[in-house]
Amino acid sequence: MQGIKRRVVYLTLFEGIAILITGSSFASLSGSGMNRAGAAAVFSSLIAVGWNFVYNLLFERWEARQTKRGRSVARRLAHAVGFEGGLVVFLVPMIALTLQVPLIEAFVMDIGLSVFFLVYNYVYNLIFDAVFGLPASAMPVTTASETQPRA
Repeated sequence: MQGIKRRVVYLTLFEGIAILITGSSFASLSGSGMNRAGAAAVFSSLIAVGWNFVYNLLFERWEARQTKRGRSVARRLAHAVGFEGGLVVFLVPMIALTLQVPLIEAFVMDIGLSVFFLVYNYVYNLIFDAVFGLPASAMPVTTASETQPRA
């Protein structure tokens, strides 16, 4: 599976699981009711979906220009850290507003969730790639001689 279909399936599964996890996490971390925690989880998901789409598009463009193909542990870790680092910038203000907590408390909550999601992102991607295969950007480059039929 490649292209936009891959991204839609990836994001839908990833964020569906994430909403379940973050809703209960926000409720227990903030002491807010499930209404606020649920809203924060849905808003987080919407922000994450937008960021995920843009980030993965940019990452795969960068990846396609690399001479070394495949997804090593280092590349997977760089992908996860880059995604989560960008997400912190978007989520902290939303968490503070939605859960009505100070920015520093929202930042601490987000860092805790980010640590969890670093592991979740890494494991999810391993499983996703195992089930659906690697994207074209991570496939070995074939040369013209490899694609020509042999006589």
